[in-house]
Amino acid sequence: MTTPRRAQQRTEEGGVAFVGAGPGDPGLLTLRAVEVLGGADVVVIDEPAHRAMLAHAPGIIEVVDVSADDEGVTLTAAARGRRLVQAAKGGRRVVRLLSGDPFTHATGADEALACAKAGIPFELVAGVATATSVAAHAGIPLVTGRRRSVEILDVGGKVDLRSCAADTILLTGVTEQLGYVAEALVEAGRVPSTPVAVVTSGSTVEQHTVVSTLGSVAADTRAAKVAGPFVVVVGDTIEHRDTLSWFETKALFGWRVLVPRTKEQAGVLSAALRRSGAVPEEVPTISVEPPRNPQQIDKAVRGMVEGRYEWIAFTSVNALRAVKEKLTAYGLDARALSGLKVAAVGEKTAEALRAWGIEPDLVPSGEQSAIGLLADWPPYDEVLDPINRVFLPRADIATETLAAGLAEMGWEVDDVTAYRTVRAAPPPAETRDAIKTGKFDAVAFTSSSTVRNLVGIAGKPHASTVVACIGPQTAKTAEEHGLRVDVLAPEPTIEALADALAQFGMARRQALVEAGEPVLKPSQRRRASARRKSAQ
Repeated sequence: MTTPRRAQQRTEEGGVAFVGAGPGDPGLLTLRAVEVLGGADVVVIDEPAHRAMLAHAPGIIEVVDVSADDEGVTLTAAARGRRLVQAAKGGRRVVRLLSGDPFTHATGADEALACAKAGIPFELVAGVATATSVAAHAGIPLVTGRRRSVEILDVGGKVDLRSCAADTILLTGVTEQLGYVAEALVEAGRVPSTPVAVVTSGSTVEQHTVVSTLGSVAADTRAAKVAGPFVVVVGDTIEHRDTLSWFETKALFGWRVLVPRTKEQAGVLSAALRRSGAVPEEVPTISVEPPRNPQQIDKAVRGMVEGRYEWIAFTSVNALRAVKEKLTAYGLDARALSGLKVAAVGEKTAEALRAWGIEPDLVPSGEQSAIGLLADWPPYDEVLDPINRVFLPRADIATETLAAGLAEMGWEVDDVTAYRTVRAAPPPAETRDAIKTGKFDAVAFTSSSTVRNLVGIAGKPHASTVVACIGPQTAKTAEEHGLRVDVLAPEPTIEALADALAQFGMARRQALVEAGEPVLKPSQRRRASARRKSAQ
C-alpha cells in the first residue's frame, strides 16, 4: 500500500468500479476506464503493469496492491474481496484494475460477489480481452476462410485438452506446463507439425513471439529464453503472421533507447519513441534550478508588470516556467503580460504559452531557433515602438546569439538568467555499464548539454549505439566527444527527432531483410559480432 498523496472529502456515494485493464498496454484502456480512473479515491491493483495506468488518475489518494500479503504469499479471491470491501468503506470511490476483462479475470467475479454481499455499489467497465488482443498484436488472425471455429481456454485450472476440436485453439495462463500442453494436444489427435505461436508480454514493447510446431515448441521456447506466462495460439491461421505482423515490425520495436533529458521534459520524447515500438529509458542528465542570485529576475519581472518592456522573448519552456513561478509568487497570472508583445523561439514554447492563455505575437516562420527568431524579428522603430526594451529570460548557459542580434537591430535587451541547468547525479552502476558496453540500441540527444552531461556522469555510449541528435549544434558537440552521429533531425523538435530515428530504424530493418540477414537490434548485432571474434 502506498502512502496517501492527498486527502479528499466525498459527500456523494462511493462504490467500486471493476475496470478491465486489457493485456497491459495503457493505450488499450477504454474511454470509460479513463473516466472512472480520473475520479478515483483508491485504485486497487494486482499487476506491476497497472502502475503505468495510474497516470490517468490524478486524484487518487491511495494505491492498494492485492497481489500478495506482507509475506509474499498470493492472496486468495476471498482475501482480495475483503480488502476491496474495506477500501470502499466511508463512501470512497474505488477503481479495481483487472487484467483483460473483469469477468474473465480469475478473481474478478468473486470480488464483485464480495461487494454485493457487503452492500457496496459496483459497476463493471468492460476491457479488451487479453487472449484475443495478444493474438492481434502478434499478427495472428483467429478466424480465416473456412477456419471459423475458435476455442479459448485458461490452462491455469484443470482443462481436458482432449475435447479441443476447434480449428484454432487459444490458451492463456500457460507457464511451465507448455511442454505438457503440446504433448496433450498431440495425444488428442493434432499432428506434431501443427503450427504454434507462443507470445509473452503481449501488446507491450517487450512482446516476443516464438513460432514453432507442437513437436518442437517446448524446446524452441527454452532456446529463446523467454519466460511466461504465455498466450499460446495453435492452428493453421498462424501461417498469415509473416504478412499480418504489424506490431513487432514497427521501426524501433524492442529497441532500448536512452533518453538523457530533464525529468520534466523526458515524457514527450519517450511517448513518441513508444509509438514506434521502442523501450525508452530516461536518465536525467541535467536538473533545472533557480538562479544563484534571484534579484536580477525579480527586478525584471517587476519591470515587466510596470510596463518597462515592449517585448518579452521566451527561448524555452523552462524560461516560461521560471517567469510564471515568479508571477505566481507575487499573486499574479497571465494577465500580467497584458500590453506586452510576446515571442516564442519555437512551437513547443508557443504551445506552452497558449496553454497558459497567451497567443504569441511572434514565432519563427523558418528555423525554430534563436537565429530563426531573429530572422523574423522587426527592427526597433522610434515611431512605431513606444518602448525600446526587450526582456529576455533564459538559461545560464544559453548563447548570446539572440541578445546580440536584437541589440544590432536597435533594441535594448535585459538579458536575464531565469534558471540554471546543472549536471544531475550519476545513474545507477547498471545503467552506466549498459551505456558503455552497448546494451542500449540508441541514444537520443536533445541538446549539447545532454551530450556533455551524459558523458560526464555516465561515460561515452558504445560505438554500436545509434546516436540521434536534435540539431546541428548538438551533433557537433556529440562529434567533439568522439561520437558518430547516425541520425540528425530535419528540424529541432522532439517529434522530428523521434521520427528521424524511426525512419533510420525502418531503413535499417528493410536493408537487413533485403540482404537475407536476421533482423537484429544494434545491441544484438554487437553481441553476435563479439561472439564471432571470440570464436576465431
